[in-house]
Amino acid sequence: MKKAIIAAAIAIYFLSISAVAQVRPALTANNHQSTTRTASRTAPPTPGANPEATRSRVANTGGEASKSNPTLNTPAKAPRPAWGNAPLSISERPRVATANVEKTTVATANSSTAPTISTAPTNTYRVGVGDILDIQIPDSLSSRSTLYTVTDGGLLDYPLVGAPVQIAGLTTEAIAQRLRTSIKVLDNPDINVKVREYASHSVNVIGFVSLPGPKILRREAVPLYVVLAESMPLAEAVSVTIIRQGKEVATVNLRDQNATSQLLVANDVLKVLGSATAPAEYFFAGGEVNAPGQKAFHSGLTLTQAILASGGTTRNADNVVRVSRQTVEGRLMTTEYNLKNIQNGKVTDPLLQKGDRIEIPRN
Repeated sequence: MKKAIIAAAIAIYFLSISAVAQVRPALTANNHQSTTRTASRTAPPTPGANPEATRSRVANTGGEASKSNPTLNTPAKAPRPAWGNAPLSISERPRVATANVEKTTVATANSSTAPTISTAPTNTYRVGVGDILDIQIPDSLSSRSTLYTVTDGGLLDYPLVGAPVQIAGLTTEAIAQRLRTSIKVLDNPDINVKVREYASHSVNVIGFVSLPGPKILRREAVPLYVVLAESMPLAEAVSVTIIRQGKEVATVNLRDQNATSQLLVANDVLKVLGSATAPAEYFFAGGEVNAPGQKAFHSGLTLTQAILASGGTTRNADNVVRVSRQTVEGRLMTTEYNLKNIQNGKVTDPLLQKGDRIEIPRN
């Protein structure tokens, strides 16, 4: 019995040794497999290196594990081109660099703003010398006048600021903002600025119009037809020559309605021209003059010159001279002048207009 037990113990001992011998190579192979994977992730092949040499090193390191791990037996990739001027494929470009490019693109897109749209000159007015501004602070209980005139040099003397403020060339919105930041006695007050009377922008109209002379502009640029409506061209007017800074810039046919949309700016001169067959301009003299009747008129003609052109006064003439002029409504407006006071220099010799009627009554 004892012999049988001893024999069984010996058999169990040898079986255990054999099992340990079979298990140990498997553990060793697993250790080699883990080492090979770690090395593959942490140390990628150097660009331009020989891929065959790299694969042989991995195979030698893996030993028997290479045979047991099918992922190590995949076909080798083609070698990468050297990093120089050769273009990189998408898979070869660094991920970090790609992310930076994307961020830069997004930043550029976000920083781009819509193009600034400049306000049309027909909707803009820049304040100048002579303009009268209405400046109001809604929360103020002051009884002071709110009207202020822009003085020479483009200055505004506003009492709450102290020193005069330069505002020439600014819009009313910009003036309000400048005053808002310049007033120290109030904390960011609400200020409203408007132009009460326009004076700094004007054009001059001459020629075949009923109402020649300066015309005030209420914007930086005004269409021609607006100024013509105020000047009232005569029936014989056919065209307008626009003179800007001493040079003729355009000639507009008054029969062309689209052409009369031409924009005018401050200091322009409009010369309204008549047709070649337009009748001559006249004035009329009557009463106690030696040669009454229709007389030729020219620009700059004065009252005394018109009387002399009519042969002078008779010995029965009165010292009063009546000058009658047709108004826009078609009515006659009569003004009396004392001829003796004009001759003595006490009164200015008045200018006549074409179509005026001179009448000297009997004494």
